[in-house]
Amino acid sequence: MDLSSEKTQRILSKYKFRDVAIEELQKIHRIFPGMTPSTGTYTFTDSSQKDLLKLIGNLPVKYGGRSYNIPILLWLMDSFPFTPPICLLRPTANMVIREGKHVDAQGRLHLPGLRSWDYPKSSVVGLLNEMIAQFEEEPPLSTKTTGGTEDPHDLLAFVSNLKISDGASLSYLMSISGGSRHHDQQLNKVTVIGGGDLGMASVMSILSKCKVDKLVFVDVAESSTKGGSTDLEIFSLPKVEVSRDFSASAGSKVVVVTANAWSSEQSYVSVVQTNVDLYRGFIPNLARLSPNAVLVIASQPVDIMTHVAWRQSGLPPTNVIGAGCNLDSERVSHALDINLNTHKPAWVIGELSDNKGEPERIDYVFTRRPRVAFSNRGQRSWSVGLSIADITNSVLTDKKKTHSVSTLAQGWGGIGTEVFLSLPCIMGASGSTRLAGVSLGQEEDSKLRDSVGSLSNLMSQLRI
Repeated sequence: MDLSSEKTQRILSKYKFRDVAIEELQKIHRIFPGMTPSTGTYTFTDSSQKDLLKLIGNLPVKYGGRSYNIPILLWLMDSFPFTPPICLLRPTANMVIREGKHVDAQGRLHLPGLRSWDYPKSSVVGLLNEMIAQFEEEPPLSTKTTGGTEDPHDLLAFVSNLKISDGASLSYLMSISGGSRHHDQQLNKVTVIGGGDLGMASVMSILSKCKVDKLVFVDVAESSTKGGSTDLEIFSLPKVEVSRDFSASAGSKVVVVTANAWSSEQSYVSVVQTNVDLYRGFIPNLARLSPNAVLVIASQPVDIMTHVAWRQSGLPPTNVIGAGCNLDSERVSHALDINLNTHKPAWVIGELSDNKGEPERIDYVFTRRPRVAFSNRGQRSWSVGLSIADITNSVLTDKKKTHSVSTLAQGWGGIGTEVFLSLPCIMGASGSTRLAGVSLGQEEDSKLRDSVGSLSNLMSQLRI
């Protein structure tokens, strides 16, 4: 992505959140490299004008069994990314706009993601994926006809004569690999990245709990938690594909990452940095291969590595979560149900450490992690593997179950820092939706603020 021209730099310098805007543009380029930035003058409805950045490109969509590129234009306001872009179609003279639920007569798009825009939960990458889904359901353009009707199927006859350019509208994509990825996305496909005890436990737990059409297991050579791929190959489990190529993950609905790369470094920051470096080698590629997937992070430290995965992937924060405190929450709920017959969920929130608070949805609020009740916890990897399978099942079945998972906490309960913590989130096919903030006691709130500070401090020392 080239932002070096004098005019681009001049306009960028007037953006209120210049550095954040550039970071968002880089994320867009990683996932949608065909969206090209340029400059222009936008005219508002009151006839006032402003020099702004814009993104021009074509979105690949499937319709009628064929693939097309829909031309779009996004104007980025000078308060981007805290305000949503203005999104428009770019039809050629041979095309007409088909008004619909999300498209007006002028070709302006009115998507739910624009109406509910809330950065950093919202992103242009997520918006573009939403456009693709909407366009595949209801094409926004059709060919002009002499009979006064417009049929989107006419695109099939018209499209072969078009080429992709700034002025062209649609182009047939003769991409076999693109077609196979679309097919894979119809499957309940899950990928587990990283071997060892936790990777194997996750594979077996997901196979037991979830209805999957295909499970891909990728053992990362650079990971210190490797192993198990040979045994899976030997015993040829149904629906399991063992691979050493990340491209096998394409079209996954859920990607679980258990890989760790612990080094022999003495300082904690240096140890964590080895994991960050490991992630840099495959997280962007995973996001590119499965742009609609939910990433479930189980590498340690989980809150930090979930934050790192979100930064490196360019995916919306709703699509990147960590296993976090889901296991502890399920255990607390189970203990309350058995001992107090509450039949109410309990969620452990905060950093995955000994300092956690619990939201006041239950009548009995714990101020310390319940160690005694769970002193006989069993093998940790299998427990976490079962927890991961529980989260995965909620995504695959669109269960809308509430889990305490590591998610972007900025804006929750007055937290102003960009940090990932375990919070109650409704998990479904489109990822996570945070529950509203709750009132915490003074002690719990203090512990939560301490966690925010320590995690933010550690993130600031890492090279993402």
